[in-house]
Amino acid sequence: MSYNHSPSITAETINQKVRIFTYEPCGEIVRHARRLEKEIYENPGSLPFQEIIYCNLGNPQALGQRPINFFREVLSLCDNPSLIDRDEARALFSPCALKRARKIIESLPGRDSGSYTSSQGVRGLREAVADGIAARDGFPSKPDNIFLTDGASSAINMMMQILIRSHEDGILCPLPEYPLYSASIILHGGTMVPYNLTEDSGWGLEIFEVKRCLEDARASGLTIRAMVVINPGNPTGQVLSITNQEEIVEFCRKEGLVILADEVYQENVYTENKRFNSFKKVARSLGYDHHDLSIVSFHSVSMGYYGECGRRGGYMEICGFGDDVIDEMYKLASLTICPNIAGQILISLVMDPPKLGDEAFEIFMVEKEETYSSLLKRAKALQKAFSGLEGVSCNKFEGAMYLFPRLRLPQAAIKAAQLEGVSPDVFYAHRLLGATGIAVVPGSGFHPVSGTSHIRCTILPGEETITAMVPRLQAFHEAFMDEFRG
Repeated sequence: MSYNHSPSITAETINQKVRIFTYEPCGEIVRHARRLEKEIYENPGSLPFQEIIYCNLGNPQALGQRPINFFREVLSLCDNPSLIDRDEARALFSPCALKRARKIIESLPGRDSGSYTSSQGVRGLREAVADGIAARDGFPSKPDNIFLTDGASSAINMMMQILIRSHEDGILCPLPEYPLYSASIILHGGTMVPYNLTEDSGWGLEIFEVKRCLEDARASGLTIRAMVVINPGNPTGQVLSITNQEEIVEFCRKEGLVILADEVYQENVYTENKRFNSFKKVARSLGYDHHDLSIVSFHSVSMGYYGECGRRGGYMEICGFGDDVIDEMYKLASLTICPNIAGQILISLVMDPPKLGDEAFEIFMVEKEETYSSLLKRAKALQKAFSGLEGVSCNKFEGAMYLFPRLRLPQAAIKAAQLEGVSPDVFYAHRLLGATGIAVVPGSGFHPVSGTSHIRCTILPGEETITAMVPRLQAFHEAFMDEFRG
């Protein structure tokens, strides 16, 4: 009997859509950083730095952001309900946390946090999210239109599965983009239709540019299903004006497009002359209801002042979809049985935090404001540092958790990158990592305008880390520019 000794699965025989997409926030720079981290561990003193500073992801608690005590108290009690009635619990937990945990436990199947739940999420927790949305926007929200999810990413993937039928279906996406969108569109067999944000106007969205892209895509035979809008922006950090949002609402209503509103950074707005407004609120303020326009908004527990990335909690609110579509979405959600309960609980707490008059309110607000002011301080320090580097410009930081400075590198550096077969920003990022231990994301992974070079750097490292990091960055950049100036 003969046997085939060749591997049954190779990179050439897997789903080729997996090979096509890229996700640079966890790409080659990070893999290089992990190798250097291993070298530091195995051979101390062999590198010119003692640690890797990971500026590639918005991963707040990994970089020192402290969790909100109220949230953690409630989670602990929900996982250990027998603690609630113990005498010592009143010394360890706030009355507000005890009360909230009791209410949540009563809503859980079997009154236990280890049970499967409804595939859409626990009804009582969806009610808390809907109430939070209504309080934020001033317009009603229905728990039946809320899907609790394992972070915003799973919700976005679900919507791509619902919307994309073939490669002839297109999704409008901003450039620079968050690469989850292009990856998800590729994996589900659709076509990404990019529209460019304008760097010179603070990464503003020009509606005439979106119209041009829509018309060109339709002329090529595509059916455009939806428009992705990320507000506040990732990786660009801009906050849309209310006028801009109204233009988008009017445009999508006229063209019959679903608005996919990525609003996960809604708590991260740092400019005094702008504030976060949800697309649902803008649409309702213009007099449009669910009959006029379809909107799907995404939020998560990963960012904001909470930063609970590893808990994988989030929601999407569905507006303007028929009950028959909601039923199909429920069926799709049921393939994973249910979102994790810790994430469900956390997103309910994010949308329904302690309020004035609650025992936990004062401490909650102190923790929230401390986190917020620290993030702003760090953002200003990094923006000042990048703006002071030769050949580097950095737009004003308005929101989210990232800076996206532009690099204007010497021709010799560009040629050196070409010889290595990489883009200039990848070349720069590798050199920065190797010299300083600072891991940033090459901007090309976010697909900005061709011919430009950027890097994305999170503002999340602690204040002491940033204070130590800035001189390293400045010394490296000066040496890099001197080397390639010619």
